[in-house]
Amino acid sequence: MDLQTPLSDEVIGRLKSGGSITLSGAIYTARDAAHLRMHEALKNGAPPPFDYAGQVVFYAGPCPAPPGKPIGSVGPTTAGRMDAYAPSLINAGLKIMIGKGARSPMVVDAIKKSGGLYLVAVGGVAALLAKCVISSEIVAYGDLGTEAIRRLEVRGMPLVVAIDNDGVSIFE
Repeated sequence: MDLQTPLSDEVIGRLKSGGSITLSGAIYTARDAAHLRMHEALKNGAPPPFDYAGQVVFYAGPCPAPPGKPIGSVGPTTAGRMDAYAPSLINAGLKIMIGKGARSPMVVDAIKKSGGLYLVAVGGVAALLAKCVISSEIVAYGDLGTEAIRRLEVRGMPLVVAIDNDGVSIFE
């Protein structure tokens, strides 16, 4: 089932843990350093680098783009490294996260309360995932290099629903 971002609450509610999807549309990349900055900005009342409402964040730091390509290899990073920051971003409107690995109970609870999702991409397929990227542009924190926040347009990105909006997890 190919889904287009932004996902409505109705679509999110139909997705169940363990299900496979493909995702198309706009998503944002952000890793550890960017998450720390976004968390600090929220804490200090500063404007966010992009409007979190209903958005998708992919825990990835893409490789530089080879000639003629919008992006280099782009694979998921371990989501647990963002767990200290994820609840504040979810509370600010972030709806969906993409990474790899299990999430902490506080993140699962925040996903449940927000009606969001956690999706996983298979590790080791970064070159394949790069083929799903149509365009890439840095939108914030360019000084972070590969960890800058990028807005990607993706088409047909293969993902698995790891934690659904009821908090049911494939990791339990």
